[in-house]
Amino acid sequence: MSAETIWVVRAGRHDEARNLFLDEEHPVLALGWGEMPDLSTIPPNREGFKKLVQDKYPKSKPGAVAGNAGQLFRFVHEMEDGELVLYPCKTDREIHFGRVSGGYFYSGKDQSYPHRRSVKWIRSMPRLRFSQGALYEIGSALTIFQIKNFANEYLTALSGKKPEVPVKEDTTVAQVQADIEDSTRDFIIKALAQELKGHPLADFIAHLLNKMGYQTRVSPEGADGGVDIIAHRDELGFEPPIVKVQVKSGEAGTVGDPVVAALYGKVDPKEFGLFVTLGTFSNPAKQFARGKANLRLIDGNELVDLIQRHYDDFDARYKSILPLKRVYVPDPEQTIEEE
Repeated sequence: MSAETIWVVRAGRHDEARNLFLDEEHPVLALGWGEMPDLSTIPPNREGFKKLVQDKYPKSKPGAVAGNAGQLFRFVHEMEDGELVLYPCKTDREIHFGRVSGGYFYSGKDQSYPHRRSVKWIRSMPRLRFSQGALYEIGSALTIFQIKNFANEYLTALSGKKPEVPVKEDTTVAQVQADIEDSTRDFIIKALAQELKGHPLADFIAHLLNKMGYQTRVSPEGADGGVDIIAHRDELGFEPPIVKVQVKSGEAGTVGDPVVAALYGKVDPKEFGLFVTLGTFSNPAKQFARGKANLRLIDGNELVDLIQRHYDDFDARYKSILPLKRVYVPDPEQTIEEE
């Protein structure tokens, strides 16, 4: 890890403050949060900043309050004069390198971006000079943060010693792909656990099964039968196969073999059992299921795969709970030249 602190500061979601950042006479790092007063008047501790953010944005969730307060506190009190700062400009596709050249000050004349620090730009370099991993790190949605993983790559580039890395030799491509996939999976599982806790998750799984071609009947909430959904191919539910589904909500946790065995005890020889969880299954539970041709276990990872496969057909309600956007990511296998 680099011994030198490197900050990244954004000029707004769509580069709205670019002219302030790159002003030829008085360039500044400028943050929004226009409803906030002069931050130099706030007690210099994180709790004071949290209270201010909560007062100004009372509808914010606790996580957002802490995150916004932390960013503002770092900008005012942790960022030091002379430290290196990067500005990834969306307009010119350049990464601008500079040094912080002054303390925090408040510009009441511009309520859009009133919180500022002076900066002296050193040089700029095109994004293509950097590895995919380095670019991914500065792609954080935060307005201000520190570079941790690829700091040395940026410092080497600033020194003029870093050669351009050919795409096919960029070993960070696979890491970027894995990070994107992992963060998407984490988001889906967390959203389901928080927004569809308990019986509503059974309704969602029934909806997913509908999109897979099954008719479903969801058991009433509170029914103590161990079977949350009955799924079948025909409209009336008389023709086999009949699938009995149990759904386990909760963001984490491991489902053991006693619970799986209890579901299987309600499955007739000509029926099928399906256990769905957002978490994982214990090894004994997996071993129990391996010996049962009419029992299937779906854990959180496999559930995400099914969701992504059928997402386009979901109703608007579930798309609002799981707002996903189709994107293309680098395929590391295709970036390697065949020998």
